[in-house]
Amino acid sequence: MENFKIVNKKTGMTVFLNEKQKETFFKINNLCKDGEIQYEVYNLTKERTERINKMLDVLAHSCVVGASILGTLIYIQNN
Repeated sequence: MENFKIVNKKTGMTVFLNEKQKETFFKINNLCKDGEIQYEVYNLTKERTERINKMLDVLAHSCVVGASILGTLIYIQNN
């Protein structure tokens, strides 16, 4: 189940909802009024996944750099 952060552009009010609650919220409150979008919707589940993927990417690059340095040190020590 995905989680969402919904921010009212005019008042700055923030609401945290899951998928079902979001559907109900937008049935009651219109997303657009007079052709202008009233709310900013953030998918917190997607943002969390992207953040974790970035951390794993940094970890992988750090391991490659560490292995390169270790390999270089071993090579220098053996010669």
